Amino acid sequence: MQSYLKHYIDGAWVDSIGGHRHDVIDPATEQPCTEITLGTPADVDAAVAAARTAFETFSQTSVAERAALLERIIEEYKKRIPDLAQAVSREMGAPIGFAMAAQVPAGLGHFLSTLKALNAFQFEERLGRSKIVHEPLGVVAMITPWNWPLNQVTAKVAPALAAGDTMILKPSEESPGCAMILAEILDAAGVPKGVFNLVNGDGAGVGNALSRHKDVDMVSFTGSTRAGIAVAQAAAATVKRVHQELGGKAANLVLQGADLGAVLPPTVQGVLANSGQSCIAPTRLLVHASQVEEASAIVKAMMEGTEVGDPTQMGAHIGPVVNKAQFDKIQGLIQSAIDEGATLVTGGTGRPDGRNVGYFIKPTLFADVTPDMRIAQEEVFGPVATITRYETEDEAVKIANGTPYGLSATISGDPAAAAKVAPRLRAGLVTINSWSPDGNAPFGGYKQSGNGRENGKFGLADFMEVKTVVGEPG
Repeated sequence: MQSYLKHYIDGAWVDSIGGHRHDVIDPATEQPCTEITLGTPADVDAAVAAARTAFETFSQTSVAERAALLERIIEEYKKRIPDLAQAVSREMGAPIGFAMAAQVPAGLGHFLSTLKALNAFQFEERLGRSKIVHEPLGVVAMITPWNWPLNQVTAKVAPALAAGDTMILKPSEESPGCAMILAEILDAAGVPKGVFNLVNGDGAGVGNALSRHKDVDMVSFTGSTRAGIAVAQAAAATVKRVHQELGGKAANLVLQGADLGAVLPPTVQGVLANSGQSCIAPTRLLVHASQVEEASAIVKAMMEGTEVGDPTQMGAHIGPVVNKAQFDKIQGLIQSAIDEGATLVTGGTGRPDGRNVGYFIKPTLFADVTPDMRIAQEEVFGPVATITRYETEDEAVKIANGTPYGLSATISGDPAAAAKVAPRLRAGLVTINSWSPDGNAPFGGYKQSGNGRENGKFGLADFMEVKTVVGEPG
């Protein structure tokens, strides 16, 4: 059992003001693996006060000073890679090899790309007789999810530090350990006291208090659309900036005549990676009627060839989903597809053979899925793919755009033909014959997938204010 019972406030590890103990459950064993303290609004007040005080000096630091700070953080981060990987694997079920190869490097990547963006960023420009200036925004509240915990924490912390902001982080109570280690990394790198603060807690207690706090200038949230709406409503009374990356329901539009054996494996892999717990997983395969049977056979073989196993063991297998609530939700959606008349090609409800404990999901494929089915509209967040047939490209585009979400979309097929389709897809990220984003390029969604952007210079800009000075000598 790992124990992280203190919060990190004003450069020190401190006891909670009235909080209570919470067990984090290992999803592979269903046993407690980490203990934290769920904080209170009083803890939030203390952290915000520390951040507000620190902003007065940290906002005045130079670009060179902040770049040097990021460089020190990068070096300290590298020292803790094994510890970070163990925390991610233990708390959210990522196989240790995947945690080492993908989860932990994703966090490091944000510090590296932010450092590059900071060194190249144009903080001032002339526009006629005006000077346009990018300045630190203020105190930023950060509320992050459990599925790619380091990726989504560092996508906020890195640009906020680079911009000259101060911050309070509330990591997910489902996977807090890596965030606690990150706090140790930032402390070792010499982040000034009060600049970075961490308060563990749940959404109702700490997340809500941060969102509505009068001395918070911006809330940056990653999570479900439902929770994002609650954050925006809480933040509205103080007219703070709300920056959100929310749910997704990515289509994989397979172009007619595509070489399915070549283009499907790299895109369908996004449904299996991280046990399907990725907001950009391209789970909705849209396949021309003439190729549905071939596509179904290829994806069926991929699903049945994917081992589900112990996350503590090295290998190419996938692990469990994060908790019982997610397990039950996925089981319900699989059953809904069966009930609504989809064809179960492989997988289905229940745990994989030989698994009696843990939140393990059978890699599952449905065919004959229609756009009105629940499984075609709701985010599953598990290793579950669907095949929907189309007759024309126009129909395929309409189906791809036919959900409330617009975070990402994938196109499988000839890249030149895909490039002509990409402008028609209402999504913030469109990938061709792959599913992964570019860490230096903007990431964020259309429609109910959020607002604002993360990564690189675009993420850096979103953590700053823009000021116009008129009449200053050139």
